[in-house]
Amino acid sequence: MSGGLVFFAIVAMIVLIAILKTAVIVPQKTAYIVERLGKYRCTLDAGFHILIPFFDHIAYKHTLKEQAIDVPPQECITKDNIAVSVDGILYMQVMDAAKASYGIGNYLFATTQLAQTTMRSEMGKLDLDRSFEERTAINQAIVSAVDKASDPWGIKVTRYEIKNITPPQSIRDAMEKQMRAEREKRAMIAESEGERQAKINRAEGERQQAVALSEGERQRKINEAEGRAKEILLVAEAQAAGIRKVAEALGEKGGLESVNMQLAQQYLAQFGNLAKANNTMIIPSDLANVAGIIKACTSIVREAH
Repeated sequence: MSGGLVFFAIVAMIVLIAILKTAVIVPQKTAYIVERLGKYRCTLDAGFHILIPFFDHIAYKHTLKEQAIDVPPQECITKDNIAVSVDGILYMQVMDAAKASYGIGNYLFATTQLAQTTMRSEMGKLDLDRSFEERTAINQAIVSAVDKASDPWGIKVTRYEIKNITPPQSIRDAMEKQMRAEREKRAMIAESEGERQAKINRAEGERQQAVALSEGERQRKINEAEGRAKEILLVAEAQAAGIRKVAEALGEKGGLESVNMQLAQQYLAQFGNLAKANNTMIIPSDLANVAGIIKACTSIVREAH
């Protein structure tokens, strides 16, 4: 009876092992490489699969997700013979699980080493200053070289990103001094530009002020000239009106006698003023000339009338 139990236990264990060897569940975005008697048989995708016990076994397991591989820092010599330490991150994905299993022993190590050697080659083509500016070009060159070399391995390199470019401490000190000098230079240029613009603004303001003053002076003179012209015109018009009134008065009865009397009064008044203004006065030898002068003035007025 005990021997029968042992037999059934052995059979149960064999069946359990057979089930475990036969039933395989492959997770999503994963590929299993199956070998039969040591030879590649097939690639199992995601899902449930049945294998032949004791003949088939899973030799390799690969993730089909994109992987990020840290590329360790390495010393690179630039074109101007400066040693810099460069590290980065390589992004890659297994496209063919069979090639990744049999095309190379360790595709992670191989792609990392290839990225490092390509990085040294690309950095050797550039000066230190340009290496900081040409990161995008360096990344693209590394992706192109590594992707081309890893194609037989069933690997697709999607991108590469440089994390750090670290020059020696002496070079960093020199770069810091250069950057500080450049900042001071830009500050001085900005200050001088500000002073220059301020002078231009002041000169422009003074010019506009001078123009405004000259325009004001010009307008003042124009206004004064127009005022004098109007004044002269009004005086002339008043004199013309007075002359017309005198002419009209001469035409009336007694007008001529009134003019004679007025002329005589004015003559005598001016003669009196002359006597007051001078200590010496010259008196006409013939006072009858006064009447003659008045008569001459009267004839002139009559002829004008």
